[in-house]
Amino acid sequence: MIRIAADKWYRTQALADGITLIDEPWIRPFFRCNLWHVRGRDRDLLVDFGLGAVPLRRQVPLLSERDLLAVASHTHFDHIGAVSEFDRCHVHAHEADILASPDRKRTLAEDFLGDEMFEALPPAPFEYHHYKIEPPRRIELLEDGDVFDLGDRRFEVIHTPGHSPGGIALWEAATATLISGDLIYDGPLIEDTWHSNLSDYAASMRRLRALPARTIHGGHFPSFSGTHLHAMIDDWLRTHER
Repeated sequence: MIRIAADKWYRTQALADGITLIDEPWIRPFFRCNLWHVRGRDRDLLVDFGLGAVPLRRQVPLLSERDLLAVASHTHFDHIGAVSEFDRCHVHAHEADILASPDRKRTLAEDFLGDEMFEALPPAPFEYHHYKIEPPRRIELLEDGDVFDLGDRRFEVIHTPGHSPGGIALWEAATATLISGDLIYDGPLIEDTWHSNLSDYAASMRRLRALPARTIHGGHFPSFSGTHLHAMIDDWLRTHER
């Protein structure tokens, strides 16, 4: 399999409302994590950190320009790989222990990291057999209802257990924007990890269903509308609660 140069590993796409999508196009779509950068007046916000096989901040200068709040939507390996590049990371209290010691088993790298993930490999010396995540220097605990204040923008933390116990979504009421993590996105959902819980999943789905969301940015796959969100949740609840 070919290897891709470090400066070609990431791509960025500016979207509406000061939000930029950062992703790793050489990872196949099912495994490819979306990193969401939000521009604020006083500081910026980054949700998730990708695989971490290529230095993130060095290759995406946008992430080093201003004061930045770094947030993990949850602690699976494809979302926290580059977390150690940031001085501190916010994570829900229910997964802080994983972020502090992100071993291959609990982060799911043991189950999913392999050739099938890649269209092309990161540059040498990356070898997925030796893949290891380093924890951030400082961990800040999140709880439901916490708010990230960017000066002119406010994102509320919504605890969304189900996919994992400390999963979160971020809700900006002013723009009706939801950053939904891996609880829901426009693709096949993962509901059977070692710490998934379908009862929690259903409760979290109902909670997001009640939001008047217009734009949803998920942990994987393209963004979508609030109408589509509601339809997907309704369909999920019908098939899971018979």
